[in-house]
Amino acid sequence: MDALPAQRHRIGGAWISGGTEWLDVINPATEERLTAVPAGTAEDAGRAVAAARRAFGPWSGVPLRTRVEAVRAIAKGLSARGEEIAATITAEAGVPAAFARQVQAALPVATSSGAAAVAEEFAWTERIGRSTVLREPVGVVAAITPWNFPLHQSVAKVVPALLAGNTVVLKPSEIAPSTATILAEVVDDAGVPDGVLNVVHGTGPVVGEALVSHEDVDMVSFTGSTAAGRRVAALAAATVKRVSLELGGKSANLVLQDADLDAAVRAGVANCFMNSGQMCWAWTRMLVPAALHDRAVEAAAAEAASFIVGDPTAAGTRIGPLASAAGRDRVRACIRRGIDDGARLAAGGPTPPPGLDRGYYVRPTVFGGVRPDAVIAQEEIFGPVLSVIPYASEDEAVEIANSTRYGLGGAVFSGDPEHAMAVAARLRTGQVDINGAAFNHLAPFGGYRQSGNGRELGRFGLEEFCETKSVQHPESA
Repeated sequence: MDALPAQRHRIGGAWISGGTEWLDVINPATEERLTAVPAGTAEDAGRAVAAARRAFGPWSGVPLRTRVEAVRAIAKGLSARGEEIAATITAEAGVPAAFARQVQAALPVATSSGAAAVAEEFAWTERIGRSTVLREPVGVVAAITPWNFPLHQSVAKVVPALLAGNTVVLKPSEIAPSTATILAEVVDDAGVPDGVLNVVHGTGPVVGEALVSHEDVDMVSFTGSTAAGRRVAALAAATVKRVSLELGGKSANLVLQDADLDAAVRAGVANCFMNSGQMCWAWTRMLVPAALHDRAVEAAAAEAASFIVGDPTAAGTRIGPLASAAGRDRVRACIRRGIDDGARLAAGGPTPPPGLDRGYYVRPTVFGGVRPDAVIAQEEIFGPVLSVIPYASEDEAVEIANSTRYGLGGAVFSGDPEHAMAVAARLRTGQVDINGAAFNHLAPFGGYRQSGNGRELGRFGLEEFCETKSVQHPESA
């Protein structure tokens, strides 16, 4: 894909180019211009909020069955355009083509279909003693999404919001914006009325902050860095609007003494390097018994060497370029910091992969002997960088796992599933995978501490977009 059409805002059912300023979207594999988006303004954001506010009353009054049917039509529309979606994400974010098809394009279809089924069984009304409890829409939702899973993150917010009867203003990342246009087109084709979903392009400091600060926005659902999440929360506090944050992570993979070490290392490296390491819940710290540390590092380095880095459109590529030059430079700086701080470089490094001087590429990197308090063990790197950390006891392993400011994901590997479950319960994190268990798109997703608050997906994700009202009846009722 050499180029994409220039993107436009979608406000109140109209496609609008906005002003004269544009933001280039760069293909991270070639460093060439791919498309452009309008540099949205606070005025653009305000018009979108006004359109969403006008649409809220009618849409919130639409029967649930109609909203469910619309979401099922959205799922079908996304499925029909799966190849286009995958190719777009590969072009804009550098995601390897196979992963783009199998995960980036497929997951939004599954989450949409799953959310529709959840909405049909959801307790919209329940009786508690002499009270009737109602779950009602929050109102106008500002959904601000990142570039690493651009369509999935948008769908995980937009679909449950619409099912609950809310209207939405979506601000996608300017780095990978084009799937937001596809989503808006699919929503239109599903028969959703004008103004229910609006899309405004632009930067976070301009459009994002205008939405978060707007007095007619009732809720902000944000996915991004912890630093940006703090800014969102601070701005939203002025109008006491609801805020749901899904932020950074530094997840630990606890390999226990009785685990199959080779299997745990293979799974751990694969998770850490998935999506070229650009995942907030990636297992970027591998904790292993001290006696097994050297063997684990050797196995991880050998596994890293098997990951083909290169053109994301080529068959067999498992690590494409990072999504931006800034991301590449930050990751390489983190690798240099790890070396300077005394960690043992077992694979990769800060130099470009051989033959890939053009494009935002980073070598898959493994460090051994990493101190738990080292910068590379504490800070989110957001690239294919694994830190292997030795521990002396299981209690120490849990302490190390819980020692960062984050709490988004994690893993436990053990030959005893019950023991693994007991260790998982001690981890202060929003989700834990035991022995490489698969992702569940109906289970709640979200974090503890500075990984955010609120939950997405399934029933828990639907609840985020609802207000709760209790109506008390006389004793005789």
